[in-house]
Amino acid sequence: MTWDDLDARLAAVPGTASVYAGRLDAAPTWTHAEHAPHYAASTMKVAVLAALYRAAEAGALDPDTPVPVHNDFPSAHPDGPRFSLTPHYDNDNAVWDRLDRTATLRWLAERMIVRSSNLATNILLGHVGLPAVADVWALAGARHSVTGRGIEDYTARAAGITNLVTAADLAALLGALATGATRPGPIATPASCATMLDVLRAQEFREDLPAGLPAGVPIAHKNGWVTGVRHGVGVVHPHDAPPYVLAVCTTTDLTDPDACRLLADVSARVWAARHDLQPAS
Repeated sequence: MTWDDLDARLAAVPGTASVYAGRLDAAPTWTHAEHAPHYAASTMKVAVLAALYRAAEAGALDPDTPVPVHNDFPSAHPDGPRFSLTPHYDNDNAVWDRLDRTATLRWLAERMIVRSSNLATNILLGHVGLPAVADVWALAGARHSVTGRGIEDYTARAAGITNLVTAADLAALLGALATGATRPGPIATPASCATMLDVLRAQEFREDLPAGLPAGVPIAHKNGWVTGVRHGVGVVHPHDAPPYVLAVCTTTDLTDPDACRLLADVSARVWAARHDLQPAS
């Protein structure tokens, strides 16, 4: 299957499918609607992770400081009421088990990624702040992505305050963590970037991009999903080729299992072409 074949296949998807694929040290080899905006779902958690480590490097936060685990948050809407998260909508009981106790910011950040904890995400957003997350997107060179609110902030959502990503922006963010190359400066020190990539490699939901890779191939990745949305972004480290970044975003009428299969199929195709990932002519 050629890239043109994949373009045709994605164009036939009922909705919008976006892809960015290429080596870390080169322009993308293949893109498809890479600048189309999508609701971010949990992919925005990567930017929150980076904001935490930037705050730690600046001395503003200590990741090993215990903080209260609570379920009461201010809305991003100026006139919005405080809100709480729904436990059954979350993916991680471990954070809820600590409700009304404490946990370190570092542990919460790990749960935010490895089990995509919504509760941990909103707690972390309360400590790092939305402007710090915006700084991460800007440093990565994101053109359209924004983190405007926490999860389940329905008042803000109704007012049009939302979280958006594109495949190109997600690839830029993961690529920045993997290489440290951003403008006007790096998102974080090499040591912090390495730590974040280790956390992303430990991510436990592997039914989309990782499912298209051979067993044991390292991928530092984050996915996100809600009804009608399935995204995945990751940096793949083949043993026999340079590392590459792949981001796939779908906002479609596909069922979630079908969307996962689509992401896995794209991942498998890019893996098969890993030796040929060079800048597109």
